[in-house]
Amino acid sequence: MSAPATARARSSRGISTEGRTPEELRDLVSHWGAELELAPAEVIIEWAAATFGERFCITSSMGDAVLAHLAQKVVPGVDVVFLDTGYHFVETIGTRDAVAATMDVNLITISPVQTVADQDAEHGPELYKRDPDLCCALRKVKPLADGLARYDAWATGLRRAETHNRVIAPVIGWDAKKQKVKVSPIARWSDEQVDRYIAENGVLVNPLVYDGYPSIGCAPCTRRVAPGEDPRSGRWAGTNKTECGIHS
Repeated sequence: MSAPATARARSSRGISTEGRTPEELRDLVSHWGAELELAPAEVIIEWAAATFGERFCITSSMGDAVLAHLAQKVVPGVDVVFLDTGYHFVETIGTRDAVAATMDVNLITISPVQTVADQDAEHGPELYKRDPDLCCALRKVKPLADGLARYDAWATGLRRAETHNRVIAPVIGWDAKKQKVKVSPIARWSDEQVDRYIAENGVLVNPLVYDGYPSIGCAPCTRRVAPGEDPRSGRWAGTNKTECGIHS
């Protein structure tokens, strides 16, 4: 049975499915990873929604709403998980609110256990300057892992064209740390494909993208990027850090 046919036959949004064991999830990755490698993004999302039901979600950092837009067409009401670190630009929060207001998705915001003030009291102010890895662990990695606990599979907007570290990102992969299936429907998309999809579908884009921020993270750790610079050079500028830890 093809992936689209499987999805139609097992459409299960609205019906809670029992969680699978890590072994069962890895078997799904082994079987479907190669099968879906060259499939269109919509087919990949359709397969994930049909396979995992309510134990599937997508995540978005709200740099744009491409993945949310794709998902809502295939799985209306899909859970879209957004991680509010407490350090976001106001434009990022505004993009999240616009997605919630205009798209057929269930927007879920998760936050770290500690507020920024609580973290400052325990670790000292501006931890992101002194130990950015710890700050990301506390405000990104751990909260996201906790927020994804109820899911067996999560979809990301990860693309191979973004950085050298992501060139081997599989469309359907196994996240050993989270013990979950990691789905990257647009992993094979080029920058040009993303831009074309946005233009053709009027997709919401964080306004900072048009103000010199092609890669948007927490405000204290993100700067504008000059023309010709690597798009991700504005993240943790002046350090050797290139990833927050969510995708590593």
